[in-house]
Amino acid sequence: MTETFNHSMLQHPAPRSRLAALLRLLPAFFLAATLGLSTPALAAETKAKPAPDPALAPIVDLPGLPRVLLIGDSISIGYTLPVRAALQGKANIHRPPGNCSSTGYTLSKLDAWLGTGKWDVIHFNWGLHDAKLPPEGVRHAPPDVYEKNLRELVRRLRATGAKLIWATTTPVPNGGNLAPNRRFDSVDKYNAIAARVMTELGVATNDLNRAITPHFARVGRPNDVHYTAEGSSLLAAEVVRSVTAHLPSR
Repeated sequence: MTETFNHSMLQHPAPRSRLAALLRLLPAFFLAATLGLSTPALAAETKAKPAPDPALAPIVDLPGLPRVLLIGDSISIGYTLPVRAALQGKANIHRPPGNCSSTGYTLSKLDAWLGTGKWDVIHFNWGLHDAKLPPEGVRHAPPDVYEKNLRELVRRLRATGAKLIWATTTPVPNGGNLAPNRRFDSVDKYNAIAARVMTELGVATNDLNRAITPHFARVGRPNDVHYTAEGSSLLAAEVVRSVTAHLPSR
């Protein structure tokens, strides 16, 4: 509560009790003024940022264990942590610090992601982002470009000396039509292209599409390409099985 100052107050000073009450309000006034700096705009600026995804955090290798690199889009981000947990003490499970997106995007980032260390196994996938159609499909790669990019990526991955495992692209619900304005070309078409390339180049395949399809109605998310925690765990189990089969003997 505030008191309006006027000329009459000079002629008739406030009683001591009222003056004392006003003085008691001063600390609260200054406190309110200070807190007033916390406006909605400032609060938005100082709002805590979301915690980084632990799946994307770099890890420190345990000496003597084989090094495994998982390359892929957000589907692979979903299974990274359960794979890492399942292979703890058996392999150092790495991944790039973000969504590996499409074949074209990966071609521009691959050298940085591979680094200079030795890789024993590389488990990789691209497809969902390549199969995107406009208006969202800014990274869309037509089938011929997709095949060309895959061949170049396999060539560069093979140069590391690692054992290579191709993971098939997981399904897209609703015939590839997701709202709003998310459309995909046929995943089966892109998987067929990849199957031809990997067979020709002698690359092992982990068929995640076939593994998850019977469970898709239960573990898929409506109108989405992503999975529940159970779905990611199912995919992780397949990745663990495939990677384990290709780890060097100790």
